[in-house]
Amino acid sequence: MRIAPLWAPLALTTPALLPLARRVYGIPTAPVDGVEVTVRGLPGGAAVRVHQPVGRERPSGALVWVHGGGTVMGTAAQDDRLCSELARDVGVVVVNVDYRLAPEHPFPTPLDDCAAALDWLRSSAAELGVDPARIAVGGASAGGLLATALAQRTTDEGAPVAFQLLVYPMLDDRTSLRSDHGGRGRFLWTPPSNRFAWTSYLGHALTEDGEDRPYAVPARRADLAGLPPAWIGVGDLDLFHDEDLEYAARLRAADVACDVHVEPGMYHAADAFLGDTAPGIARFRAAMRAALRGAIG
Repeated sequence: MRIAPLWAPLALTTPALLPLARRVYGIPTAPVDGVEVTVRGLPGGAAVRVHQPVGRERPSGALVWVHGGGTVMGTAAQDDRLCSELARDVGVVVVNVDYRLAPEHPFPTPLDDCAAALDWLRSSAAELGVDPARIAVGGASAGGLLATALAQRTTDEGAPVAFQLLVYPMLDDRTSLRSDHGGRGRFLWTPPSNRFAWTSYLGHALTEDGEDRPYAVPARRADLAGLPPAWIGVGDLDLFHDEDLEYAARLRAADVACDVHVEPGMYHAADAFLGDTAPGIARFRAAMRAALRGAIG
């Protein structure tokens, strides 16, 4: 069954629209029962929301989760329900990062905030009852961008994570330079919004050969060998469909295990707005949970 599209494309094109976009996007959701949520501040101004299922077997795996919003909007609290469900269903700790947003805080500040969250989790592993060998990173949309970049950075630093859970990740600024998207990107997250988000995050205008700072644009990394195994999920109506599948193919070509789930009829972030109310979204979320459970559960 195909998922009914949302006829409300997001036209985020100028900084003047950000205050309104931030008011209507990033509304907190309620965590599910049986999961304790605490908030910890991090050096520099970021924070984490820590989701721990009651009665969890210790030591358990853990997931550093990063919310979406194009790097320019959103809050960690918007994903409280999702993070608490993952914590409960997989039996892991979920550390949800409230990173600082662009354009006020462009690259590398949001990535540094995510790295600080991962460092905090590793240093607190004994206190939290977490197995340091079973720590994954993940995120949706722009959160997938930051999670992918964090996986690349920690691998280069000699402290790789165990797994990448990438939910319709925003990986390649060059998508914003194309005019033909094959009919994708008509619903919710559109090419103009994507261009504004990348420009805000990178802090400069986009060019085909422009960005060479390490970890700024994950898809521009030349050598993907040695990265952690990954799961990439995306809908076939999503603007990021092609860039996600291309990145998955490059991971596999570099001998990195990567499972891919393409959901027919799903537009960008449909699961965040519709929950598990449509069969396709329920299938998508189940595949995501199964991938995380198989990696660190």
